[in-house]
Amino acid sequence: MFNTRVKVKDLLATSPEGQDVIVMGWVRTFRNNQFVALNDGSTNNNLQVVMELGAYDDAFLKRITTGASLKVKGKLVASLGKGQAVEVKAESVEILGDCNPEKYPLQLKNRPSLEYLREIAHLRFRTNTFGAVFRVRHMLAFAIHKFFHEKGFLYLHTPIVTASDAEGAGEMFRVTTLPFDNPPRKEDGNIDFREDFFGRATNLTVSGQLEGELGAMAFSEVYTFGPTFRAENSNTARHLAEFWMIEPEMAFYDLEDNMNLAEEFIRTIIRFAMDHSREDLDFLAQRLVEEEKQRPQAERSEMGLIEKLEFVVNNRFERISYTEAIEILLHSPAYKKKKFQYDVSWGIDMQSEHERYLVEKHFKRPVIVTGYPKHIKAFYMRQNEDGKTVAAMDILAPGIGEIVGGSQREERLDKLEARMKEMHIPTEEMWWYLDTRRFGTVPHAGFGLGFERMVQFVTGMTNIRDVIAFPRAPKSAEF
Repeated sequence: MFNTRVKVKDLLATSPEGQDVIVMGWVRTFRNNQFVALNDGSTNNNLQVVMELGAYDDAFLKRITTGASLKVKGKLVASLGKGQAVEVKAESVEILGDCNPEKYPLQLKNRPSLEYLREIAHLRFRTNTFGAVFRVRHMLAFAIHKFFHEKGFLYLHTPIVTASDAEGAGEMFRVTTLPFDNPPRKEDGNIDFREDFFGRATNLTVSGQLEGELGAMAFSEVYTFGPTFRAENSNTARHLAEFWMIEPEMAFYDLEDNMNLAEEFIRTIIRFAMDHSREDLDFLAQRLVEEEKQRPQAERSEMGLIEKLEFVVNNRFERISYTEAIEILLHSPAYKKKKFQYDVSWGIDMQSEHERYLVEKHFKRPVIVTGYPKHIKAFYMRQNEDGKTVAAMDILAPGIGEIVGGSQREERLDKLEARMKEMHIPTEEMWWYLDTRRFGTVPHAGFGLGFERMVQFVTGMTNIRDVIAFPRAPKSAEF
């Protein structure tokens, strides 16, 4: 039976008393035909297995190479070597899977670059960096469900295939069973989607928000946590075509309630990761120190990774209006010295460089910006009395800029319909959404957090493609 094995992480924390153990894992290193560093992914730390000299023939020993998998039976004893408290004195070693060192592309002694590892994403989990990143990612996902469950939220599974464009941006992946070479067409030449599988044009979801609002109108507080898709041709370190979103929707919430929940949420899940993934975060913090040494002094972070996370957890977020943010940017040394790539004026959709200036240079803490111009925001956001702005809020974080976007939703049917017509969104196709305003409407709010952006922030990874297992981006859909 294989499930009698003990994980490396557990063995390393066990008092050695010569007890019999079974351990399985992959070889990281093998030296002197005697010492095996074995790892099973439960921790970055390896377990030393000591094989008796002369007990195995040369042909067998040559098969113990980096990447090969072993089953070891032996006794857990105190280690005489440095840096480890225990080791396993092997009584039997079985090779479960060979690994040809001539063809294995992941030779750890060469310290492969992150760019190279993206080309072999199916193997990069075996490195210390990605082992740490994905254990932290797991811990954050667990913390998210724990947070909302303890708040009494209902976890709602919203559809992956949808007929609506929640953001109104049109950057969607089409879902169809119609033949590409000769689709049925109407008399006017347009494709006749009535003959498609769903009888209408459908796409992969860009957000679960609209369906989440439906749930909130019955359960009061719901959240979604699932994949979303954007056919945005952005080949950058900040964008993905497939990513995961957390989207809570709350009835009887206004904008301030929304901000309070989002701030508590961010601080809570970061603290949970720090409490339960400290070993991995310490490793990633040191990795970031080494990476920063390669950058010019002006581009280096003022805080280390752990220091940055502690700062977010222990300090309240700054709250300013969009108008105040623009004034700060216009009076900033960076603007006056023309250091911004993009111009600044009231009405712009702030770029990452503007957001990061506010967070990293001006306030030196996370910032919540509210009251954005309505013409740069989605149709569902509640219109303010000034007629120019909406009750929106974005949370900006050091290193990456916007990490949360949310708003109080427009609960007034007449205002919502007028705004949809203004933005050329067909109200007749959104009848089901408008019904929530017809039948017992209430003030409500919600926000969306891009999960990969949060993982980036917590792990210190600079490229978003390094915090999702199999990144999807323009011209990239391997594995």
